[in-house]
Amino acid sequence: MIVGAGSAGCVLANRLSEDADVSVLLLEAGGADWNPWIHVPVGYFKTMHNPATDWCYLTEPDPGLNGRQLQWPRGKVLGGSSSLNGLLYIRGQKEDYDGWAAAGNQGWDYASVLPYFMKSECQERGADDFHGVDGPLKVSDLRLRREIAERFINAARAAGIPENPDVNGAHQEGVGYFQQTSWKGFRCSTAKAFLRPALSRPNLTLIKRAHCQRLLLRGKRVVGVEYRQGGELHQVHARREVLLSSGAIGSPQILQCSGIGERQHLNSVGVECQHELPGVGQNLQDHLQIRLVFKTRCRTLNDEVRHPLKRLAVGTQYLLTRTGPLTLAASQVYVFTRSQPQLERPDIQFHMQPLSADKPAEGVHPFSAFTSSVCQLRPSSRGSIRIVSPDASVYPLIQPGYLSTEEDCRVAIDAIKLARRIAAQQPLAEVITEEYVPGAAWQSDEQLLEAARQYSQTIYHPTSTCRMGKDARAVVDDQLRVHGLDGLRVVDASIMPTIVSGNTNAPTIMIAEKAADLIKQARGDEWNGQAALA
Repeated sequence: MIVGAGSAGCVLANRLSEDADVSVLLLEAGGADWNPWIHVPVGYFKTMHNPATDWCYLTEPDPGLNGRQLQWPRGKVLGGSSSLNGLLYIRGQKEDYDGWAAAGNQGWDYASVLPYFMKSECQERGADDFHGVDGPLKVSDLRLRREIAERFINAARAAGIPENPDVNGAHQEGVGYFQQTSWKGFRCSTAKAFLRPALSRPNLTLIKRAHCQRLLLRGKRVVGVEYRQGGELHQVHARREVLLSSGAIGSPQILQCSGIGERQHLNSVGVECQHELPGVGQNLQDHLQIRLVFKTRCRTLNDEVRHPLKRLAVGTQYLLTRTGPLTLAASQVYVFTRSQPQLERPDIQFHMQPLSADKPAEGVHPFSAFTSSVCQLRPSSRGSIRIVSPDASVYPLIQPGYLSTEEDCRVAIDAIKLARRIAAQQPLAEVITEEYVPGAAWQSDEQLLEAARQYSQTIYHPTSTCRMGKDARAVVDDQLRVHGLDGLRVVDASIMPTIVSGNTNAPTIMIAEKAADLIKQARGDEWNGQAALA
């Protein structure tokens, strides 16, 4: 039984139902991915903050952001956030996974997880030592090139950052064009890549709009799920295991609503503690992006899409050729580099967009401009997810804890300085007319930190709220089994011990690929044990 048909759940449904002797039930709280904007790459402008496709979470006022609240989009549709995200395909750094293994999580080192990245991938560029071509997930080059992006790449090189044509290859550091999860101008979500081909299998059942309320426990074993559909409660029992794949917000919420978490907190909101695990909902990590906007005398996408007739031309181009601005991922150009030269590996990432806006839903600015967004890859700040009610339909409190450590504040200041240093290089500097956000008046370190608090946004990468590990505050072991309980695993981005150094969708798919093999192996071991006894 899989709870959540998102980035991880769709992968699990496909891989586990490959075995005709196994029956798989997949529960999804959202609906079908019929909205046409889901399948148009730039459609995230229409699906994010849309309650039909997005849970529309809102954080608590965050002291690190001067009390601001941020919108946190999460997919409420088949494919989950892979149906809403910016399509960027980034795996992270080798050291991320080696660090997981060094902390005691056997089998999660880079050499062990690389085959799972490759297994899922159908790489447009072809196969090599780091890429596969036989997987269902299409990974392709951008179908859009613009002058301002080329200028940005050359300016980054002038600032001493090497060009790197494959950020998911031998090393991550450098500047280049993103690859994205799309194919021939259409988004490739996990619903499209993994779930849809498996739905014809008789051993896979999908139930949509089934909102999990709690897990059913019998002593220390999880035996099923209670879900709400159409105003009615239903209970369904699992023959073997329940796999919780509801994401970094949903998975800890369901655990807490089921009485699994910190006893004092659960009792305070009217939930009887069934199994004490104090780490549930703790250790929340996210990438916070600081957005700098530069006005230019060079044409950008602002000029191509802000007038109705030009938008009509863009739409016609897409319909006829599957090219143009509607194929745009969340960003065109990446930079992975070091905020200070003495660091051993990149600790910041740039997302360069050939456009600018205050909020995407409000449309682009009425002038030519581009956005240079920079985030810290491995923040030391931590937040939490905590329920306020036993009712799973009541949203939990999301407390991100952004910029709450001295280290994160320092990196934010250094990141803004580096963004400005790139902007000061040719051939980019010659077309910049003004730093629009935050503005040239912000100069001292104190002012730059204030700018980070005022002009930053989430980059939609919440992780680590059901952390994998062996210590008392870990939630799952290295087989993704919940500590102290039988019949329950968590399989999604919430199990990351520490957030990966980059965008999180590809690593989440890898986690599900590996989990499927762990589950198959456990089943095989069980069958072999029974045969030996016989």
